[in-house]
Amino acid sequence: MDSLTRDVEKIFLKNDIMRYKGLYAEKRMLYKAVKRLFDIAASCAAMVILSPVFLITAIAILLEDGGPVFFVQPRAGKDMNPFSMYKFRSMCKDADKKFAQMQKDNEQSGHAFKIKDDPRITKVGKFIRKYSIDELPQLINILKGDMSIVGPRPILTFQMEACNEYEKQRLLVKPGLTCYWQISGRANIAWDEWVELDLKYIEDMGILTDIKMIWKTIPVIFYGDGAY
Repeated sequence: MDSLTRDVEKIFLKNDIMRYKGLYAEKRMLYKAVKRLFDIAASCAAMVILSPVFLITAIAILLEDGGPVFFVQPRAGKDMNPFSMYKFRSMCKDADKKFAQMQKDNEQSGHAFKIKDDPRITKVGKFIRKYSIDELPQLINILKGDMSIVGPRPILTFQMEACNEYEKQRLLVKPGLTCYWQISGRANIAWDEWVELDLKYIEDMGILTDIKMIWKTIPVIFYGDGAY
């Protein structure tokens, strides 16, 4: 690749980066305020309604291997600021220690990590992952303001730090529980397409977009497509 081609690519990349920053800046403050109020109200309501699911899941995890019930992991948040993300533990207790040696079996492209038949996943973990029950404690993250109901799914902090500037734009907004990636195939989607779907959300984000996204997420959870 000659220097002229590289310079042209840099110009296009810079323009793309400025474009998405501009798009998010143009979103009305009223929408951002309504989105936050909705996040608080919806997460509070969901935690009350789903409290039996929380209890049953916690008991199931404890009965299988004695706990801990929750798994806390650093993830990259809005503007690349790290936060502690909560999940129901779906893997064996020493899963983090085995992470490095599992890299060779990674089935996802780019900077994410997914293995369909990950041997670290427990019996309870397999079920709660299929129906996204393991993600429910992230309602706490939403209440804290780390996440939103709708937004790009957060990946590990060091994975996001390894991304280029174009890819990092997916976190111009708060990460969320659901997004275009979540309703379009999840783990079956390659990293490059995943990034484009997240950037598309920045373009489309609005009250109607968020409502449609939440509505479309419901059947996806019940069918469990692309969840592992």
